[in-house]
Amino acid sequence: MKQTGIKQLGQNRAASHEYFILERYEAGIELFGTEVKSLRAGKLSLKEAWCQVQNGEMFIRQMHISPYEQGNIYNKDPLRPRRLLLHKREIQYLSGKVKQDGYSIIPLRVYLKDSLIKVEIALCQGKKLYDKRESAAKKDAQRQIDRAMKAYNTRG
Repeated sequence: MKQTGIKQLGQNRAASHEYFILERYEAGIELFGTEVKSLRAGKLSLKEAWCQVQNGEMFIRQMHISPYEQGNIYNKDPLRPRRLLLHKREIQYLSGKVKQDGYSIIPLRVYLKDSLIKVEIALCQGKKLYDKRESAAKKDAQRQIDRAMKAYNTRG
């Protein structure tokens, strides 16, 4: 029986701090059996992961999937490049954007969707230091407003 719904396995929290996220895409990922078992256990890191187009195919690099404990000889290299499954048109579009405009393709999260493992990737543009400061200031101001509203609502 197939499972339905979405279960998040891991996400790249630093991506929204480091980049402006312009477009999001859902991609399948080519994995081996022990990698799937390790992912289902939530043993992955997207912290330093990035995507690259090579020979008309999209690969995710530096995504760390911990070796499966019971996998012994079947375990693969935790940092090996893994192929992402996208439509050819999407890959060509993203490749053109990265070459011309200096954008990056960054994985945002990995999740289970109806028992299939999917990766959400995004076309991103790097933030400058002043952009990061501005984002932090907005977040801090919103936090203070929320705190004041909460205090006001509990008194009244």
